[in-house]
Amino acid sequence: MSNTEFPDDELRQEQEFIDGLYARVDALRGDAETSVTDALAQGNTPMQARLERDILVAERSGLLAALNAVDGCLCFGRIDLTSGVTHHIGRIGLRTDDAERTPVLIDWRADVARPFYLATGHTPMGLRRRRHIATEGRRVTHLHDEILDLGDETRTGHEDPTGDAVLLAALNSARTGRMSDIVQTIQADQDRIIRAPHRGVLVVEGGPGTGKTAVALHRAAYLLYEHRELLAKRAVLIVGPNPAFLGYIGEVLPSLGETGVLLATVGELYPGVKATATDTPEAAAVKGRAAMADVLAEVVRARQALPDPVIAIEHDREVLMLDDGLVNVARERTRAAKLPHNAAREHFEGHILNTLTELYAERIGTDPFDGSSLLDPSDVTQIRDDLAENPEVWAAIDRLWPVLTPQRLVADFLAAPEEFLPAEDADAVRRPVTRRWTVADVPLLDEAAELLGEDDRLARERAERERERQIAYAQGVLDVSYASRTYEFEDKEEDDPESSEVLSAHDIIDAERFAERHEEDDHRSAAERAAADRTWAFGHIIVDEAQELSPMAWRLLMRRSPTRSMTLVGDPAQTAEAAGVGSWSGILAPYVEDRWEHTRLGVNYRTPAEIMDVAAAVVRAENPEFEPPSSVRSTGVRPWARATDDLPGAVAKAVGELTPAEGRLAVIAPRDLHRSLAARLDGVTAGAEPDLTQTVVLLDPRQAKGLEFDSVLVVEPARYGTSDLYVALTRATQHLGVLHTGELPTALAKALM
Repeated sequence: MSNTEFPDDELRQEQEFIDGLYARVDALRGDAETSVTDALAQGNTPMQARLERDILVAERSGLLAALNAVDGCLCFGRIDLTSGVTHHIGRIGLRTDDAERTPVLIDWRADVARPFYLATGHTPMGLRRRRHIATEGRRVTHLHDEILDLGDETRTGHEDPTGDAVLLAALNSARTGRMSDIVQTIQADQDRIIRAPHRGVLVVEGGPGTGKTAVALHRAAYLLYEHRELLAKRAVLIVGPNPAFLGYIGEVLPSLGETGVLLATVGELYPGVKATATDTPEAAAVKGRAAMADVLAEVVRARQALPDPVIAIEHDREVLMLDDGLVNVARERTRAAKLPHNAAREHFEGHILNTLTELYAERIGTDPFDGSSLLDPSDVTQIRDDLAENPEVWAAIDRLWPVLTPQRLVADFLAAPEEFLPAEDADAVRRPVTRRWTVADVPLLDEAAELLGEDDRLARERAERERERQIAYAQGVLDVSYASRTYEFEDKEEDDPESSEVLSAHDIIDAERFAERHEEDDHRSAAERAAADRTWAFGHIIVDEAQELSPMAWRLLMRRSPTRSMTLVGDPAQTAEAAGVGSWSGILAPYVEDRWEHTRLGVNYRTPAEIMDVAAAVVRAENPEFEPPSSVRSTGVRPWARATDDLPGAVAKAVGELTPAEGRLAVIAPRDLHRSLAARLDGVTAGAEPDLTQTVVLLDPRQAKGLEFDSVLVVEPARYGTSDLYVALTRATQHLGVLHTGELPTALAKALM
């Protein structure tokens, strides 16, 4: 770009600075790519070198991901201190290559960047000026300067009198179907939450449009920056309400240079299981109750059976009778160990084998005259070993204390729940044995896994066999090496006696250590390993729409956070799930009692005042004390409502009127209407996971949670509960329309008058 394209020196100087940053980023990217390629080409190396290689690959790959993610939006601000020092603020930090390593670009998460977000004219925090730099790709388009030292008379011509131009531009910009980061426009109340200490439980409550989801995501990025060493090892888990929501927020953290975070729904938190089926609200409510933990414990105990009335075992022409009394003694002794079911089976096997050994020894080894034993300890041991080879013994043990999988246990329970649940609840959850799982099933599977545990004897045996195989292979390699060395030097020893002193691999390492050095490396990231490990303990967990999770889902999440380091985000007023806890104390009291912090976001950045007034009126009709968040802007456009006898036709017409030239429109309607509505809307399909990048999307109220669109069309609002209607009405940033065939809810009708 030539200098003549800039209207003033300020723009030109900022463009030159950013051009220099991108030149450095391009060089770093090239160096990182070369480093990764060269390191991976090294192949097998000694253990220490391989460890150093893996560390380098991880670091450089992370740098590449960060550089690629922020390309095109690298620097967004500058702060000029009264001391004369100037700092540019960006999404990542960059330093010079010299020995001083002087900061060139300050990471937005660094302490020195905080005044960019917190300084005011009343509390300037040492700032003379704050500058927002607007870019398109790598090109600087606008500057917005805020004067914080009113005694400084220097002006640039880019002053923003209100300081709100950048925020309002972001709020009014067209939506893309993907959440963007708010790193340029973080407000002071949001910054305090983002940088709050990460230990313990922090609850962030906020109504629609308050930015609580964005704050939670930026908090994840900040914690990974501030506690990199800890959280990079343990990973951060972000739990969202549905897959569409996770897709919507999926680009935020990469744009901030963070890629090592696991995003998942509750239905994806049991490795190997993906919830694809749907429960009725009644079934989800029953499955989500805290009492289900006790129910599943009883289901497990019921599988620890007694004979009815006896089990006959033939052994060496004798018939041994296991009755319920003998088995009950073995069962109670096993239960007394307080181990999970599968892990306890080894104890049960021992008790049964001992019982059968005593029965058999008494029968064949008792003196008929005085009742004394004719067997010595070695005879008894041999009898026990022989019984352990009897298939009938193991068939009996399998009947009495079977090895169970969580999937089989839960599936069998749901197929016949009447033994453990009241009739009404049993009718709600009963279903044929199936391989398809629902979201509400996943916490049950997790609970079952805790109750069952694992009998890891077979796994240990397989691991030991594999280790022996590797050692044998390593020994063969060493033997070949030794033989080769012997052949090479046997003819030289007479002429060169010192040649026999040359060390071979055989001399400095044994086969066991050699095998250990060549074990297969696990190159997965912490997030990838966490996704495959049900017992993983995360360094921090962030839960969005936390009020919707059931007590059983909270049991699952708390197992994954033994340190109770969590950020919970939500709004009790938007609780819609029948199994949702709804109150923060109800969620947290069983785990941390009252040892948690609560903060509230009270400013609505998304929803214009005209729309928020209508939505708030709907909630106040049920809860007169309800206080909605305050909207920061007004568009002057009132929501509208229309009655119709041809709903699909009216929706198609309204979509044509409301679809923005840029941006996105959502049609929010009851699920059973989707097929008929989609038939009249070009490019819209019903039943599939919505693609939020499409210009028009069709959703039900639950799918719309956490999302935002330029325009929203709410269909048949009388069929929604208050919470669902409140969610549907507060998704729009610009325009809201309502279509209905019957009467509107009274509160909504009054608010739209």
